[in-house]
Amino acid sequence: MSHILTYTGVEMDPTQPKSSDFVLEDIAHALSLMTRANGHFETFYSVAQHCIGCAQEAKARGYSERLQLACLLHDAAEAYISDITRPVKENLPKYKDYENVLLDMIWEKFLGSPLTEEERALVFDIDDIMLYHEFKHFTNYELFEPKSVLLTKDTQNYDFVDFKLVEKEYESIGTVLIDSLHK
Repeated sequence: MSHILTYTGVEMDPTQPKSSDFVLEDIAHALSLMTRANGHFETFYSVAQHCIGCAQEAKARGYSERLQLACLLHDAAEAYISDITRPVKENLPKYKDYENVLLDMIWEKFLGSPLTEEERALVFDIDDIMLYHEFKHFTNYELFEPKSVLLTKDTQNYDFVDFKLVEKEYESIGTVLIDSLHK
């Protein structure tokens, strides 16, 4: 089989994607069911919750709606190719190539263009600081010395939230930001 079947019924080949393959509803659904840290936290905490937190952090930093949406979508490729832990991913250049192609196409579809290197650096700085605080919260382990401060530290929700509620929140935030960027 050369394709996957998404939640909304899109037949998609993740190795040869088309812009029309990417549906916000599919991304929200899939990421709400995927766990962070490859399932090694004490409780379920979804990739979608992480992405919502990243978008909230971008907003708290005063970043544009474009960057807020980029933060929400920064793990969207995982909806189509799943995720692999960082130590393994670093040794799979072909996976990284697929992930980067998917992510650039997703950003182009929903943001109007792929991110600049400067924008990518801002998004992935937030991703890293969120990762640091997630591990600190769930495992009391400090993965690395953080490069920045998490402005939303006191408002992050690490509680278990039913995936359907997370899916709706992700989709709602995404829709509002997309509509705002395209008006």
